[in-house]
Amino acid sequence: MKHSDNPQEKRSFNKERAGGNGGGNHRPAPQKRNFNRQSSDENGEGNPRQSRPFSNGRPRRDNNGGVGRPKRSFDKDRPRRDGDRPKRSFPKTPREESEDMRPRRRDVTAESEILTEIVERRNREGRRSPEKVKVRSLEFEEQYMPIRLNKYIANAGVCSRREADTLIEAGAITVNGIVITELGHKVLPTDEVRFGDKILQREKPVYILLNKPKDYITTMYDEFQRQHVMQLIKGACKERVYPVGRLDRDTTGLLLFTNDGSMTKKLTHPRSEVRKLYHVTLNKNLSFADMQKIADGIELDDGKMAVDEIAYVGEHKDQVGVAIHSGKNRIIRRIFESLGYEVVKLDRTVYAGLTKKDLPRGSWRFLTPAEINILKMSIKQSER
Repeated sequence: MKHSDNPQEKRSFNKERAGGNGGGNHRPAPQKRNFNRQSSDENGEGNPRQSRPFSNGRPRRDNNGGVGRPKRSFDKDRPRRDGDRPKRSFPKTPREESEDMRPRRRDVTAESEILTEIVERRNREGRRSPEKVKVRSLEFEEQYMPIRLNKYIANAGVCSRREADTLIEAGAITVNGIVITELGHKVLPTDEVRFGDKILQREKPVYILLNKPKDYITTMYDEFQRQHVMQLIKGACKERVYPVGRLDRDTTGLLLFTNDGSMTKKLTHPRSEVRKLYHVTLNKNLSFADMQKIADGIELDDGKMAVDEIAYVGEHKDQVGVAIHSGKNRIIRRIFESLGYEVVKLDRTVYAGLTKKDLPRGSWRFLTPAEINILKMSIKQSER
């Protein structure tokens, strides 16, 4: 096929082609679409999709801040007009109701101003607000509040309270240079108390917890030169401390020492009902029937005795745990001996809420302030 070099003979690809004069099989050129919003004629017949008129005759609002149609207001606080439609009401959802029930934020400034005005008005009228009762701690009462003279002497390590009453009646005690013979006289920590020529200093209360081993007797000294518990805490403190209660020579476990005579009296008094827990090992298995008898109460020579709690220790039938508050001599051993059992080992594991945690056998430690407060509060609750 030959190509002609004549440009006039070349095929034309222009957008506008020859119409009827062009001849051949060429299709007529398509008409150009009109995208204007206005139709080709006034009635909109020229364009099958007649455009929607943009304006309804009202002035158009200018976006640049010019004067035009006023902006529609959706303000809820706008006063209603006569031509407004009635306001529709919708039921509140549970979430909206819960939001309405939420407490609103307090206006602290306004409340403080109101309270200040009330206080000033009461002061002008001569009516003072009632003073709050000050609750002092136990340490504050012991260090700053007045105490009985016999307790002061006992805390100084001179003698017991009963012996101190004898010294007071004999006129051997002076307070700030004045001889005191009245029992029940109270002194302050700042007062000068003398016994003869010696000034008595009130000692700080000391509390020591010992895990007593076997073959030690509970006494201050022994005339037969036997081992005693004071040898185990020798050099622990400069204050003179005493054991609270007793433990047999063959009994092990917790033993408390203190120079607080009032605390010792309260802990050893039957009315305090101090709870003690023992781990008992027997020479044979304890039957359930005998355990029930112990729980119901055993009749002994000095009366009927019942324990607070009793249970087996694990799966061992020859080991039981016994909780008791009685302070009678050898009470645990006498209970089991009355039923034909022999106590092989007896260990006190809990005493007045104190435990043997982190305290090996034969070791001692000072009580923490929290433990001292718990000990005192437990005694106060038992006295009520």
